[in-house]
Amino acid sequence: LRTGRKFRPGLRIKGVRCAPGVYELTWSMGTGPAGRATFEYGAEVRPGTPHVIWRRIGTHQILTGP
Repeated sequence: LRTGRKFRPGLRIKGVRCAPGVYELTWSMGTGPAGRATFEYGAEVRPGTPHVIWRRIGTHQILTGP
């Protein structure tokens, strides 16, 4: 985030439909469980540093409401 570059494609980050400003990140642990997290950007706490607010972290079931 600090470099200002886009996220690498392997992280699978996309906006959550029906929840403007909220994003979903998914990952896979190979043979382990897949995970999901939702987050949004908040107002800067430290000048020049992006502020991420983690909303939910877990499995696919977290998407019942961001």
